[in-house]
Amino acid sequence: MLFLFLFAILTGLGSLIYTQNLVSILKAEERKKVELWAEATIMINSADPSQNLDFPFSIIENNSTVPVILTDGSDSIIDSKNFDSARSKDPDFLKMSLEKMKKKKEPIIIDLGNGFINKIYYKDSIILTKLIYYPYVQLGIIMLFILVAYLAFSSSRKAEENQVWVGMSKETAHQLGTPTSSLAGWIEMLQHKYPQLSVSRELALDVERLEKITERFSKIGSKPPLANGNIIEIITRTIGYLKSRTSSRVKFVTSFDSGDMVEVPVNEALFEWVIENVSKNAIDAMEGDGEIGIHVTETDKNVLIDITDTGKGIPKSSFKKIFTPGYTTKQRGWGLGLSLTKRIVEEFHKGRIFVRHSELGKGSCIRIVLNR
Repeated sequence: MLFLFLFAILTGLGSLIYTQNLVSILKAEERKKVELWAEATIMINSADPSQNLDFPFSIIENNSTVPVILTDGSDSIIDSKNFDSARSKDPDFLKMSLEKMKKKKEPIIIDLGNGFINKIYYKDSIILTKLIYYPYVQLGIIMLFILVAYLAFSSSRKAEENQVWVGMSKETAHQLGTPTSSLAGWIEMLQHKYPQLSVSRELALDVERLEKITERFSKIGSKPPLANGNIIEIITRTIGYLKSRTSSRVKFVTSFDSGDMVEVPVNEALFEWVIENVSKNAIDAMEGDGEIGIHVTETDKNVLIDITDTGKGIPKSSFKKIFTPGYTTKQRGWGLGLSLTKRIVEEFHKGRIFVRHSELGKGSCIRIVLNR
């Protein structure tokens, strides 16, 4: 892309330099044409009646491109040529054109003798004016072409990357499916043979979690179905799972009761992943010691979910970067958790997720907005 951009710049500059050279030549030619027109006028005025005036008249008639205005010594308009035929009949239009000509070019003086003079004012022809702007138009078209090519290339590359991730996700789901099913069978046998073992219940919960993860990966790349679900129940269920597998120094605080009802169109399996990813990032930011608060607010059109932590905070310059694939501050990790979270919220649920506020050393708040 850089090569194309440089090529456009060089092409535009080359065209501009070449065109400006042509413009200078044509400007000189047009002034010569007007000077000949003035000389022809002098010849006609001072000629003997028997003299052949075909040549000076032909010079005057052949000027069909350069707009000119003939005035007397006090700049009163005598005649005009090569203006729009309808507008040239308007005295105000000619006066306005004359004022513009005075500012741009020096007039050509016609000495009529005995102290009488006429003046010829003129401006660039339409062809010359178009030629002046041509390289800028050309450069604009080239830049537009490069922009379209860049957007097409970026879109193609993004689609290709998406296909790779979708393929990897589905393959991961496929690979997880077999051992997860096998583990579920073994745990069922273990619970049947040793019902008194409390560890078997926790193992069953982990296997259930693996099944949900498998389901999540299998849904990447396809449009998941949405159904009315209770956000409070989903959050409560996810927090319950995280509590038993997180340091006891991490405290979860909610602003709602587990029996509350807040319904929105949602895919429960994927939205659990959203709450889990944001909460895990909060736990990492607190280094396993602190408080996570989850607050749910209802409006007429939206449900707002604020997840706060008492971690190290996020620099303002990174508010958007944290949702970019590959961005991570951890030594180990791929930086995909929050990017997948953003995709689930914004592409699948048509909602929004963003950093509501953050203060270094004090913590952050991530807000999720869902449509009712």
